[in-house]
Amino acid sequence: MATVNSVVCFFFLVNIFLSSRPTQSVPEGALITELPGFSGTIPSKHYAGYVTVDESHGRSLYYYFVESESNPSEDPVVLWLNGGPGCSSFDAFVYEHGPFNFEKAKTKGSLPTLHLNPYSWSKVSNIIYLDSPAGVGFSFSKNKSDYITGDIKTALDTHTFLLKWFELYPEFLSNPFFITGESYAGIYVPTLAYEVMKGIDAGTKPNLNFKGYMVGNGCTDDEFDGNALVPFAHGMGLISDELFEEARIECNGNFYNPLNESCATKLKKVDQVIDGLNIYDILEPCYHGPETVETAPSYIRLPSSFRRLGETERPLPVRKRMFGRAWPLRAPVRDGIVPTWPQLSNSHNLPCTDNEVANSWLNTDIVRKAIHTAEKSDVSIWGLCTDNILYHHDAGSMIKFHKNLTARGYRALIYSGDHDMCVPFTGSQAWTRSMGYKVVDEWRPWIVNNQVAGYIQGYDKNLTFMTIKGAGHAVPEYKPQESLYFYKRFLDGLPM
Repeated sequence: MATVNSVVCFFFLVNIFLSSRPTQSVPEGALITELPGFSGTIPSKHYAGYVTVDESHGRSLYYYFVESESNPSEDPVVLWLNGGPGCSSFDAFVYEHGPFNFEKAKTKGSLPTLHLNPYSWSKVSNIIYLDSPAGVGFSFSKNKSDYITGDIKTALDTHTFLLKWFELYPEFLSNPFFITGESYAGIYVPTLAYEVMKGIDAGTKPNLNFKGYMVGNGCTDDEFDGNALVPFAHGMGLISDELFEEARIECNGNFYNPLNESCATKLKKVDQVIDGLNIYDILEPCYHGPETVETAPSYIRLPSSFRRLGETERPLPVRKRMFGRAWPLRAPVRDGIVPTWPQLSNSHNLPCTDNEVANSWLNTDIVRKAIHTAEKSDVSIWGLCTDNILYHHDAGSMIKFHKNLTARGYRALIYSGDHDMCVPFTGSQAWTRSMGYKVVDEWRPWIVNNQVAGYIQGYDKNLTFMTIKGAGHAVPEYKPQESLYFYKRFLDGLPM
């Protein structure tokens, strides 16, 4: 009799436990059942669709959600944001850390082929790729006045998105939650994290299990970012000692806001010297037109390290870098209108890049149907970066946001590809040091596969600055294995 009672008691407790956890509540029509170009079994569940953040305006943000390939019920939920402003997070999905590596179509008009990415961040986390703000990627509004936007409005909308998204997927509410992004998302991430923190303090429901954030090569502060390029160029051997000293003296160390003609002249000379370089990765070649590949004779042997100079380590490097000038080369984010990439280049393509693979895949009707995008009457065409929006930087320096967040104990990882000249590591290194926190992990290398992968400096209050050796602006595109390593360590709260 005691045995029977024990069994009954056991099943009673199991039922209580199961009933206490949210059940799977997938929004109708959100599950992705096939992906054109991919012939295998999708390694985890994928969902996509829209969350309306303003019913009266019909302002809706598009998301693509990839469940973890490990343990989705317990692994962290991570929001990823690309920058721009005005760039779609499919940039990261296609070219950086998404579940697939995309192989360029072999014949014109056919689809790219998708292969599983062994270094996808979905190996260790659930990840939401969000197109933000409205007007970017597949996100849209019925009221076009919403395309005049800025930092504060974007953060508020994205916070609304998160609250509604977790209502749609309540089974993930107890998972640790992190916010991540790169480039202009150096603005998006801390402003959004601050809104999330305020919501938690105010008791806003649902209650997000927010743990921290991560920013890669991110815009932060006009003075620190603006003063970063000249020391970077000098340290990398791109400008002479003489020119560096002349600029330093004439500008009195203020390179971002020249106060006299002599300083402006020296900075113009710096610009001229580095003009021919690829700003996203100074090691990569610049393509000035159709690519011409010169093959060295077989009897000329080059070290493998030289042959790989500046190449991405992705197995299918489908995105070529091309020559062009682009914001924010020695033009830091200041209060006021921030031009989008297409507005700067007077074209619909991101300067210096060939995004043919993403364009050809995401603008195919069968792909759009498969991933549940809006009708073409709402979003006629997907573009990596858009000129649909008029964007205002209205949140000021991000340093005050970082101070507020880290003071509350939220973990922060600030990482930089050390060969990026778009947002050089020298600026991120300087502003993290300026926070005044005690150094608890003095500058040292971090190691992957018995090789130095970069350098790290840890501060108290859970703030870490890290470089990735040999990487450019979009770090996971260049160093996918190293990126997955530091990503997992950060999410797990482990030292590098």
